[in-house]
Amino acid sequence: MFGGPTAGFEYGGLRLLTDPTFDGPGAYGRPGRVLTKTAPATTTPADLGRIDLVLLSHDEHPDNLDNFGRALLDDVSLTLTTPGGGQRLGGKAKGLADWESIELNRPDGGTITVTGVPAIHGPGPREEVEPITGQVVGFVLTGEGLPTVYVSGDNASLDAVREIAGRFAPIDTAILFAGAPRFPSLFDNQLIVLDSAQAVEAAEILGARRVVPVHYDSWAHFTEGRNDIEAAFITAGLSDRLDWGGRS
Repeated sequence: MFGGPTAGFEYGGLRLLTDPTFDGPGAYGRPGRVLTKTAPATTTPADLGRIDLVLLSHDEHPDNLDNFGRALLDDVSLTLTTPGGGQRLGGKAKGLADWESIELNRPDGGTITVTGVPAIHGPGPREEVEPITGQVVGFVLTGEGLPTVYVSGDNASLDAVREIAGRFAPIDTAILFAGAPRFPSLFDNQLIVLDSAQAVEAAEILGARRVVPVHYDSWAHFTEGRNDIEAAFITAGLSDRLDWGGRS
């Protein structure tokens, strides 16, 4: 885990990266929507080595795709993201609608399947949220003989998690974005991504064997961090499921 929403892992012989963010601390965005990064990433793009696939939950916010992250996409064979993001980024980016799948070849034979799954970046129905915070996509990875992996993206909806569980549960590894971000100017300060208690509930809904929390540090708009996540999972008796840096 490299800080913020950025996690690297290997799956079926392919090297994957989520929401690449490598810019230094500072203020990012535009007037009225400035996000403040408080800590650097724990690595640099140059130190990552080969990346075969980027899973980009959305391209419109600098805490999910920043300047160094955009530059990195040029060196990656494929970026999967939202339908709108695929159009904006062009080139080697492809958008996935809900439940749309793509098969990718594994280096040693066989394939993996990546399925786009619902994500809502705020409280309430998608049609009310998306005009404000934009379109977001999550991902489920499957393959013969491989664990099932869920990457939530910036999702705040447990109803979306239930839909995903209905098709894919039990999940072997859930990479959950869970920093409880809030903005007084958005949705009356309600959550726009899962908080710690909801991350526990999501893990239970998914039947997740392992939970890898991301997107809970390095930005000022997160209202909960690692200690809160650990406490919530301890209270629920699920602390043994937490993984703060393992591979899938």
